[in-house]
Amino acid sequence: MNTSRTNQLLVIFIVGLSLLLLVIPFSLAILWSLVDPSHAWSYPDILPPVLSFRRWVEVWTTTSLPIALMNSYTLAPTVALCTILLALPTAFAFGRLEFPGKAVAQSLTLLPLMIPSFVVALFFSSLLTELGIYSRFLGILMGHTILFIPYAIRILSVSFSLIRQDIVDATRDLGGSRFTVFRTAYLPTLRSGLFASFIMVFIMSIEEFALAFVIGSPDFTTVPTILYSYLGYNFIRSNAAVVSLILVVPNVFLMLLIERFLKGQNTASITGKG
Repeated sequence: MNTSRTNQLLVIFIVGLSLLLLVIPFSLAILWSLVDPSHAWSYPDILPPVLSFRRWVEVWTTTSLPIALMNSYTLAPTVALCTILLALPTAFAFGRLEFPGKAVAQSLTLLPLMIPSFVVALFFSSLLTELGIYSRFLGILMGHTILFIPYAIRILSVSFSLIRQDIVDATRDLGGSRFTVFRTAYLPTLRSGLFASFIMVFIMSIEEFALAFVIGSPDFTTVPTILYSYLGYNFIRSNAAVVSLILVVPNVFLMLLIERFLKGQNTASITGKG
């Protein structure tokens, strides 16, 4: 009886916390994005007096949001691909090899996560200037790759560690080439990790502000830099709500896609057991 009561209270607490942290802010963002520019929403009105999509049209046509979207969605997949390619050798070593100092090396790869992003952005901006690299796109690409590579290494290391050595040995004993060994023994287990790493880095690159602002401004704008401009000195809540929804909603669907993909993988594809 006590256990059942405790479980019910825990469920109620989790549902209430979810409503507080997710549903209510998201609902308010939708309402603010639909406030008609000619009819302000203020106290004591509980709901906006007039709802329309004029604010969406206004933001799309009078700001650099279309260019920012193109920049963000060009940059993010490039960052994700470069990050995975650079993370693969280190992830292979952490997941498949044993060597002295392995635990220390794994800890060192996580150190960039402990440094505030603005500190990294300022340092990296100075480094790019010293190296004579003035391309905004290339600078942000390099910065995001360095910033997010620990995540890819961590995810891919786990995937490499799940590969069964007996399958690798059997494929080699049967005369399989390196590509055949990779396709038969490695890829089925790595597929979910590669996909999760790509989407995770993609989302983080889309949402990253500090590096994009310090290195890219004012010539190279991304969606977060536009959003923070509305949250700055000239605070425009409705415009910020529109941009925040454009930023967040696709990422929510991508996270759901990751969850669906990983759940859809059978035991053999994830653990290498069949």
